[in-house]
Amino acid sequence: MLLANLVAQNLRTLRLRRKLSQETVAARTRVSVSYVSMLERGQRTPPLDTLEALARALSVSPLDLLQKLPMKRGRG
Repeated sequence: MLLANLVAQNLRTLRLRRKLSQETVAARTRVSVSYVSMLERGQRTPPLDTLEALARALSVSPLDLLQKLPMKRGRG
């Protein structure tokens, strides 16, 4: 998997796990909502400073956006 696709997948997964909107992540990161959307679709690759800001906005390590995330266990 390309790194850009992994970042896209992780960004969306982590955002949804935290029940955050794209608007909230955009505001916390100081980027546009359309840019967050493009990142989540793998249409853009964030520079390192934006990657760090995204990680802060999601309360995770930047590494969490760059490596395969463990599967989330269900409640059942």
